[in-house]
Amino acid sequence: MTDDCVLYQAANGVATITLNRPGQRNAINPAVCDAMRAAFDQVEDDPEVRVAILTGAGALFCAGMDLKAFSQGAGDIILFGQYGFGGFVKRPRSKPVIAAVEGAAIAGGFELMLACEMVVAGASAQFALPEVRIGLIPGAGGAVRLPVSVPRVRANEILLTGKPFGAQEAADWGVINRVVPDGEALKSALEIASNIATNAPLAVKHTLALAQAAHAANDAAHWPENDMIITQIAQTADAAEGARAFIEKRPPVWQGK
Repeated sequence: MTDDCVLYQAANGVATITLNRPGQRNAINPAVCDAMRAAFDQVEDDPEVRVAILTGAGALFCAGMDLKAFSQGAGDIILFGQYGFGGFVKRPRSKPVIAAVEGAAIAGGFELMLACEMVVAGASAQFALPEVRIGLIPGAGGAVRLPVSVPRVRANEILLTGKPFGAQEAADWGVINRVVPDGEALKSALEIASNIATNAPLAVKHTLALAQAAHAANDAAHWPENDMIITQIAQTADAAEGARAFIEKRPPVWQGK
């Protein structure tokens, strides 16, 4: 059994990167950010790898930022280290990444998923951007990417209520590609990845670059304001209270400052 917080495996042109903190709901801390950067360096540097899959060990994909690490002052490292949250959400990539989601993709976990090119999810998977419920904003891409991926009214409902929604709703709204039986998300993602890996690598690379261009322009326009706001919000009393309340498993007491 390995103690690595991120696992890397490559075979037949496909790399599988697994968030490996199941006891902590695969929450993102500074060590995970470092390991994710290293894993995707391998993806980019290995000419044999044509496509990657991002998944989570255990019962769920990812519950987002490790709030214990955040409450201990690691928020800046997690959010604003190289390539942004998880060492991934702002990363330039020349190879497609497919998210294989079981259980849940919550908060930053949802934003890791949004940064991928495709998503496959188990039938009982749940999704949410609940940051407003803990005094934060979806500052790792949720607030800037979701409104260009789904209808505005749906995006606003997801962002402003923080309420979870299911896999079939996610598919109907265009948030994910397909719903599969529970336990088969990785298998289905591997099937898609294998199809991509058999195609001409330069054609895939340049087609992906063209497909990314519109989203890249949107990201470039909005990331500076996004980062300024999340920096301000993370320093508020409400953000500190939200993290404490979550850790202590009690309702937060908001101060509005």
